Amino acid sequence: MSRSCAVPMFPFLSRCNMALRRVLALAAAPRRRSCCSKPSLPPDFVEALGAVVGAPNVSTATAVREQHGHDESMHPCAPPDVVVWPQAVGQVQELAALCHRCRVPMVPFGTGTGLEGGVNAVQGGVCFDLSRMDAIAELSLEDFSVTVEPGVTRKALNKHLRGTGLWFPVDPGADASLCGMAATGASGTNAVRYGTMRPNVLNLRVVLPDGRLLHTAGPGRQPRKRAAGYDLTSLFVGSEGTLGFLTQATLRLHPLPEATAVTIASFPGVGAAVACTVQVLQAAVPVARIEFLDEVMADACGRFSRMGLPVAATLLLELHGSRRSLAEQQQQMEEIVRQNGGSSLAWAEGLEEREQLWSMRHNAWYAALALRPGCQGYSTDVCVPISRLPDVVVETKQDLQASSLTGPMVGHVGDGNFHCILVFNSQDPEEAQRIHAFTQRLGRRALAAGGTCTGEHGVGLGKRALLQEELGQEGLDTLRSIKAALDPHNLMNPGKVL
Repeated sequence: MSRSCAVPMFPFLSRCNMALRRVLALAAAPRRRSCCSKPSLPPDFVEALGAVVGAPNVSTATAVREQHGHDESMHPCAPPDVVVWPQAVGQVQELAALCHRCRVPMVPFGTGTGLEGGVNAVQGGVCFDLSRMDAIAELSLEDFSVTVEPGVTRKALNKHLRGTGLWFPVDPGADASLCGMAATGASGTNAVRYGTMRPNVLNLRVVLPDGRLLHTAGPGRQPRKRAAGYDLTSLFVGSEGTLGFLTQATLRLHPLPEATAVTIASFPGVGAAVACTVQVLQAAVPVARIEFLDEVMADACGRFSRMGLPVAATLLLELHGSRRSLAEQQQQMEEIVRQNGGSSLAWAEGLEEREQLWSMRHNAWYAALALRPGCQGYSTDVCVPISRLPDVVVETKQDLQASSLTGPMVGHVGDGNFHCILVFNSQDPEEAQRIHAFTQRLGRRALAAGGTCTGEHGVGLGKRALLQEELGQEGLDTLRSIKAALDPHNLMNPGKVL
């Protein structure tokens, strides 16, 4: 297949200056690229990028490239060849069309807080850092919706919403880009009440790999429900940057609760804590958050945050509602906790005390790493049906102990999702092998229980083999057909998911 860049695909490319025209001509010669090596960029290609976004918004500096070549995962840094900072959707289109014509890989970058190597440029190419596209537009209080660009993080949005009576509740812990959260299908502590990113995204503006612009629900549309054709919005939520650039997201907002209460309950074992979770859900208590810590994680979080938690399996519970309904929910919760051998409950209703408790929970990753200073961390991410959760958690706990691994457990158990934060010496091949074997067993344990290998982190680099086992060959072939239709040259975030 010809790799000529000589003829622009889109009218807007004809407006580029001479540097861009020069690269389109010089890149006409085929470039050899193996699956394991970075591509060599066409002559004058970097200058052509600068012609689109301005030279100060392009960098080939080693430190900048390395910063953009990894996320928070254990996967080795794989830097891009060049980083660009577009500031408008038209620039993203022009850059994508240029890369498409020259067959240069493209990798989207938001805040770099992912946990599966999603931003690692395993085939080099161009990293699109979208953080400077940070507009918050079209806030509609009556429609409970807002439109944001990729540079807007969840904390920035909720700060912007102060005083409106609305908030965006999806909370993965990190202050991640909202478009990045859509790209990975993120969720978090509030998902049991408010859902994951998927039902909270109403529309997406996507720049496709060849530079075309797609609005997944139609331009300017934000209906609460729709049955018009294929659900393109859901296709791109969770696509992990492999199908296009998410340059704008229209999100569903929710009313702030009148009253909120948080408590901590300790249990005699992980089985009792998880069984309590199941009973809370079966009793239809409208819990907003129900988070699990095993005794190792409770001890680590207590010491890291200087809060002195009991060294025991623990649940953090949060309730939302009116003041009258909250009192009834608290009474229900206390009875269920007591039936499962849990401790008596003391409720925190003040903002400062509540934020202190959730800050402790959100620092679980760093608390786990502090158990073995200088070591690396890797978080598993299985999700299973609620009915199977107690058995799977207990079996996983036994597997951790039998494998002699440091892996405190934490999870959003209200929707069946839990993590083992595995802390290990990456320079020890034997320990690294035990980590790999454990994660494969855990993934297959979740699949055998009717669950998934990833509830919220995504597939990225590390779960591709488990994805095939989860979906089967026909399912995987269908994904490949979709990818080939939208990105026939495999330029968008290559090496991820499939």
